[in-house]
Amino acid sequence: MTPKISIVVFIDALGWEVLKGRRFMDAQLPFRRKLRSVFGFSSACIPSILTGLMPREHRHWSFFYYSPATSPFKPLRLLGLLPRSLVDRGRVRNLISRLIKRLYRYTGYFQLYNIPFEHIDKFDYCEKSDLFVPGGMNRGQNIFDHLKRAGVPYHVSNWRDPEASNLDALKVDLRKGRIAFALLYMASMDALLHEVGKESAQVDQKLAWYEAQLEEVLRIAAEHYDQVRLFVCSDHGMATVHTHFDLMSKVEALGLEFGRDYTATYDSTMGRFWFHNPAARERISTLLEQLPEGRVLPQRELDQLGCDFEGNQFGELIFLMDAGVLIVPSHMGVKPITGMHGYHPDHPDSDASLLSNVEPPNDIKAITDIFHLMRAESGA
Repeated sequence: MTPKISIVVFIDALGWEVLKGRRFMDAQLPFRRKLRSVFGFSSACIPSILTGLMPREHRHWSFFYYSPATSPFKPLRLLGLLPRSLVDRGRVRNLISRLIKRLYRYTGYFQLYNIPFEHIDKFDYCEKSDLFVPGGMNRGQNIFDHLKRAGVPYHVSNWRDPEASNLDALKVDLRKGRIAFALLYMASMDALLHEVGKESAQVDQKLAWYEAQLEEVLRIAAEHYDQVRLFVCSDHGMATVHTHFDLMSKVEALGLEFGRDYTATYDSTMGRFWFHNPAARERISTLLEQLPEGRVLPQRELDQLGCDFEGNQFGELIFLMDAGVLIVPSHMGVKPITGMHGYHPDHPDSDASLLSNVEPPNDIKAITDIFHLMRAESGA
């Protein structure tokens, strides 16, 4: 038998508050710890887990950012001439996204969402490469760079595949008994929580399914390894949406011209602005300061959150909604949903989780520390 296997199971959005009051592998994973997340969506959190770096360092945050000089989407502007009732349909957007990804040979997660085609030539996209391979980061090295350099035999899930397929692939490698480290990627809890919210009984059903699957993983691993060390972690939690807010209409009511006076992206929980003249900056800033549903994040706070990006890459001004307030419509979607994340890391619903069958080091306190845990467990 092989001496040891360390298995890290990433369950997207399995937040500390999601688990509160629920039973999930209590006997198998008795060591439990709340982890501080980073500010941003999974597009920021997952790179931080894989690198141990803050967003300012790995340069992954929200997907789209203002950069007309480098925008690869200039040909798509012609689609802005078509009726929005056609090109804004989800199926049409998904089809175009798949075509662009194939044409440009993007290997990372890519989705156009609802960025208006008439303005898409003003934006670039930050996740063009697969994060889960060596060399996948915009800046810095991920855990796979270290595993490759150290010659550690490892297994990593294909994030594009369904959870059942990823479980089967892991079981195959465990039965061979040749790997020393495994990262299992489980993504569907996030989609479920967006749809039904964290209070739903469907979440309990999903957790019961995870428990049954991971018990089998433990059983198979124990047949081929002397010691099985299991860690379950997440990137963030999920807040229940209680208010829908049309930030876009309030800004547009100022009468400023998008692209000439200012440029903006409206994510689900924040508006990000770039200004092209002082008058636009003053008028938009004055409006945002008067809105009680959120607040402008001062530069000092962005520094503290590790989101002070060189050249204001992801926005000169960031207006963050209060937890539970959803921007509808936004450039990420036009329909309300039940749960959302991407709020301030100080809010309890942003906290991630770490569960394990061995006690983790005391200095594992944030999702960035999962990277250091993986290096220590794998010997990379």
